[in-house]
Amino acid sequence: MQDKAYEEKLRSLTLWALEERRNRQDLIEVFKMYRGLSNVLLHELFTLDESGKGTRGTCANWLRPGALGILPSIFYKVINRWNLLDQRTVNDPNINAF
Repeated sequence: MQDKAYEEKLRSLTLWALEERRNRQDLIEVFKMYRGLSNVLLHELFTLDESGKGTRGTCANWLRPGALGILPSIFYKVINRWNLLDQRTVNDPNINAF
């Protein structure tokens, strides 16, 4: 495997790329915050979008604040991905179902 490119190794081993694994973990962390399974509460970092213009009809869209402040920039990326999730996924009963 040493002579193969990274993408080839991933395909051979049927693994996700590091970036995708990080994205999945970030979404899981947001899910835990949303469901109250974390010490950090999502509404302390973001504002719920109550405009009714959410993507895919989900009622759990979050707005990004205008300035970064102390908020890690990774959450800006993950909140965009979170807002693309459908309502069924957002309402999954636990992390494994999510």
